[in-house]
Amino acid sequence: MPSITREEVAHLARLARIELSDTELDHLAPQLDQIITLVGQVSQVAAEDIPPTSHALPLTNVMRADENVPCLTPEQALSGAPAAEEQRFRVPRILEED
Repeated sequence: MPSITREEVAHLARLARIELSDTELDHLAPQLDQIITLVGQVSQVAAEDIPPTSHALPLTNVMRADENVPCLTPEQALSGAPAAEEQRFRVPRILEED
């Protein structure tokens, strides 16, 4: 299996618009080469009769069913508010208008 070169890492960095120093290129090239080698080894192990998965355990929907229930009246909702105005919470202004 051919190894990934420093020039290929530099080319990928340019494509991704990532600026890498010479030291970083020298450091990353062997690491990326090792990652590619290990991915190749995992691909060899995968058997054809095993379906691809995204999770180790099956996922189930944990949402409850929608039920109509009575909601609070505006007065009940605003009963603990420090200030209310026109059936809404009143909060201090944080932006100045021109």
